[in-house]
Amino acid sequence: MKTIAILGGGFTGLTAAYKLSQKGYKVTIHEKSNVIGGLAAGFEISGNNLEKAYHHIFKTDTDIIAITKELGVEDKLEWHNSSVSIFRKGKLYPFITPIDLIKFSPLNIFNRVRAGLVVLYLQKTKNWNSFKNVPASTWMKKMSGKQVYSVIWEPLLKGKFEKYYDKVSMAWLWARIHIRANSKQKGDSGEKLGYYKGGFKVLVDALHKKLIDSGVDIVLDTTVESLKTTHNKVEIKVNGQVFKFDSVLSTLPSNVFAKIIKEDNKKVKEYLTKLESINYIGAVLNVFSYPESLSKYYWHNINDTTFPFLVFIEHTNLVDKSNYNNNSIYYIGTYVPHDHKYFNMEESEIKEEWYSYLKKIFPKFDSAKIIENNVFKFKYAQHIVDTDYENKIPEYKTPLRGVYLSNFSQIYPEDRGTNYAVREGNKVAQLMDTELSK
Repeated sequence: MKTIAILGGGFTGLTAAYKLSQKGYKVTIHEKSNVIGGLAAGFEISGNNLEKAYHHIFKTDTDIIAITKELGVEDKLEWHNSSVSIFRKGKLYPFITPIDLIKFSPLNIFNRVRAGLVVLYLQKTKNWNSFKNVPASTWMKKMSGKQVYSVIWEPLLKGKFEKYYDKVSMAWLWARIHIRANSKQKGDSGEKLGYYKGGFKVLVDALHKKLIDSGVDIVLDTTVESLKTTHNKVEIKVNGQVFKFDSVLSTLPSNVFAKIIKEDNKKVKEYLTKLESINYIGAVLNVFSYPESLSKYYWHNINDTTFPFLVFIEHTNLVDKSNYNNNSIYYIGTYVPHDHKYFNMEESEIKEEWYSYLKKIFPKFDSAKIIENNVFKFKYAQHIVDTDYENKIPEYKTPLRGVYLSNFSQIYPEDRGTNYAVREGNKVAQLMDTELSK
């Protein structure tokens, strides 16, 4: 029986392990944290499980829906009406229907129509190749006009990519707009978002059970220190111990993976340069429970660049609060580079800063009423999809014999997400099986 090590226990690693174990391989997962699930890893709040980073799925997310059915937990996936708003200069505006755009007073009437036509064009455009080498900031400023760009698109790009905002490819923004618009299905009154009753832990647990039943070993709290090939095996050093496998799949971020490769030849050096060319930005989130509802919307885009966060989410405006002991559940989130102060600040300082701004949106908010409160930090939350990104994407099959890579830096032009993590896990598992069967 051939042996495979998978580095990382997010949805890509778990899916690949599931598929490969079904093919008869002996699989071992090495996960750095004390839980599996990656960015969808959960924690308990108000009597239920919740993800550390906000999650939902769209009706077009066929890969994660398919594995949900395959694992027998389709009955746990529920569809809910979404609602979106924009906060701009002290006021919340609904941003759900075309009528909401027509009434959006921060834009003059001509630019409201212009903004709608540009979005409609992007929704209907299927060929995105012309967008690849153009910055989203440049394209949107030209096509939507300066007012639309400064009111809608610039705050979102800056909030998502911070100092990299003017380098992001229009292909990335096209994918966000195009795919989301086409997630609405015939007969739906509006956008429907999927969420598991019991959180994404439902899917993680279902995968975990299948893996254990298939003989997969899951080793938590492990740090992979090095990787090299030797004598037709792949050797990895984990927590000071050396293990040998017939093949290894890394789902680590590309530049993290680069640091553990300990081989020195021309092809490997060129590959490492490619991996290291991919930049990442981090995410910081505050998740808290509160006795009251603050808003009637689920999703709040904060289109004010003076605010320290990009998004505010009232999770219990998507999922009923009865799931959380009738408390309201909230996320505040932002994306920041690795050298940002938030990665060094105390959690209490971040909360104090953010709550002072949250009170500007919702004057009735009182932080003293918060019931449970958590801050989570992820250094590799988002890769920077710049205008040269297509040339940076690493192959699944690395130059090291028997070593493969699959992570969200290979998802293009779509953005990273659980659906694409499952898709990538399926793809790399099929590739590895083909190669190992030769």
